[in-house]
Amino acid sequence: MADRIPVLIVAGFLGSGKTTLLNHLLRNSRGTRVGVVVNDFGAINIDSMLVAGQVDAMVSLGNGCVCCAVDVTELDELFDRLADPRARIDVIVVEASGLAEPRNLIRMVVGSDNPRIRYGGLVEVVDAELFPASRERHPELATHLRMADLVVLNKVDRAPSADLDRLRREITELIGQVPVYATTHGRIDPGLLFDEPLREKPRVAEQLSFDVLLLDHDHHDHHHLHDDYTTVSFTSEQELDPRLLIGFLEDPPPGLFRAKGFAAFGVAEERRKFVLHMVGHHIAFEPRAWRRGEPRTTQLVLIGAGLPIDSALQRLHAAVHTETEPLDPKTMLGVWRYIPH
Repeated sequence: MADRIPVLIVAGFLGSGKTTLLNHLLRNSRGTRVGVVVNDFGAINIDSMLVAGQVDAMVSLGNGCVCCAVDVTELDELFDRLADPRARIDVIVVEASGLAEPRNLIRMVVGSDNPRIRYGGLVEVVDAELFPASRERHPELATHLRMADLVVLNKVDRAPSADLDRLRREITELIGQVPVYATTHGRIDPGLLFDEPLREKPRVAEQLSFDVLLLDHDHHDHHHLHDDYTTVSFTSEQELDPRLLIGFLEDPPPGLFRAKGFAAFGVAEERRKFVLHMVGHHIAFEPRAWRRGEPRTTQLVLIGAGLPIDSALQRLHAAVHTETEPLDPKTMLGVWRYIPH
């Protein structure tokens, strides 16, 4: 499962800034081969490459990325082509039509029979200036937000401070613990959304700052309005209680977007490690054997916007099984519920 290609869905109402965000990802995903799927009508200008909105039009973007314009009914076939190992794609981004129903796209990804892809989350892009009026005319936008795993509040430079604070409170009331990331010009660090490929060698001579990563070649101002994102690492040489870890994942800390890693459970006769991938409220485990000599150490990474680091770590430390007697195998039922069949 760790090797599966994440499929990230970018949705939002007309004019919210989805294509701008997509272009930013393409410019700033260094070493990452992105498969872009545009589900829209008309002509979409992606990084100066014109892609006609017809079924199955594929264009190379020149940096190893591939862009396709498709009708939604063709997505399964396209996923098969982009997930082919010969394509060497690291992440697939689906830019949904501004009038698309996100639920259908989520179902297509989650329900796909392709063993090489996994759900990478629904990102809903919101126009901070126009959303209140758009929601009044289209009440279904509130439903779309409730399905989101991450809300990108875009164009915050166009909204007065008081209006922006009120909008963030309104969105939080709608979506609860889902992270809200405020930005301008679609600037978002790719590391929040997906991982760099393992084949990319680390840069030892250069450390890029967050602002450098957010550089937009079309805008030369140095005043960036954006939220930061947080990563939290947790390591335990003691095994975990699966019930407590599942409780943490099902009721995650505010702002958590992704979680990944592997866990060892203190359960009788359970000698496997369990690889975890979580996006929003979509949780998946996969049992694997420990390699010879590999320590039974749990290692988890949490990624989100505005994560409460201390309380998140406290809850994970509380999930450590400290008793000498192993737990009953029935305590694994919660984990098995999230193992794909």
